[in-house]
Amino acid sequence: MDSLGESTAIDHRRSRPRVGHIQFLNCLPLYWGLARTGTLLDLELSKDTPEKLSERLVRGDLDIAPVTLVEFLRNADQLVAFPDLAVGCDGAVMSCVIVSQTPLEKLDGARVALGSTSRTSVRLAQLLLAERYKVEPDYYTCPPDLGLMMQDAEAAVLIGDAALRASLHDAPRLGLQVHDLGLMWKEWTGLPFVFAVWAARKDYLAREEAVVREVHQAFLASRDLSLEEVAKVAEQAARWESFDAELLERYFRTLDFRFGPDQLAGVREFARRIGPTTGFPADVAVELL
Repeated sequence: MDSLGESTAIDHRRSRPRVGHIQFLNCLPLYWGLARTGTLLDLELSKDTPEKLSERLVRGDLDIAPVTLVEFLRNADQLVAFPDLAVGCDGAVMSCVIVSQTPLEKLDGARVALGSTSRTSVRLAQLLLAERYKVEPDYYTCPPDLGLMMQDAEAAVLIGDAALRASLHDAPRLGLQVHDLGLMWKEWTGLPFVFAVWAARKDYLAREEAVVREVHQAFLASRDLSLEEVAKVAEQAARWESFDAELLERYFRTLDFRFGPDQLAGVREFARRIGPTTGFPADVAVELL
């Protein structure tokens, strides 16, 4: 893909688009190809947690960013989602889990620690426990460290790299049960689940539509290239991660980076179930670029 800097951004003498980057392994395939093609140089990239990036996008500190599904739905009037680009799953996700000392149906009134990095995964876990398992635990928030969480809790909700480490390394060693949130949702509803979408602020889109569309196409091209060369992506990532290349390749292939009709149906079902208690309409409109 041609450099973004050769088009609208320079013509308008604007700085590079301010783009967010989730600092988890699950987003690596969406950014790896940007470095390969040189497009990364045309973006002012900011790394942070899903929660912090969502807040910065809503505040206007970023122009384009991944945004957790709950925050996207809550702020849908300000944001436009990128089609065919998300982080989700159609079944197991591996990196969004409930780790428990006891069966989930026995957690009524029990202490459950919530990792403090993603409102969507936390809300999904609460929804599943309340409606599928009919329990109302005593929730509290703490840093996403399994050892710390399990000191005072019967179960813990973890996402991202911390969830991978906990479910693959720590939980089996400690004899804890691991429940995959993506698989639980799929079994319950028959639908895919979307944890985060990529979105642009509507005011930025109105000023810089050509740049927004070029960034969208750059991410799609990056994702496609990364998935074509997923073994190479996994091999390089394994050099600085605590997971081997084989596991990382399996993880990248497990994730669903699409945002099409099936994924949109999953989003609408999630919104219908949690909207009335989360501050947005159950039938909230999802506007696509």
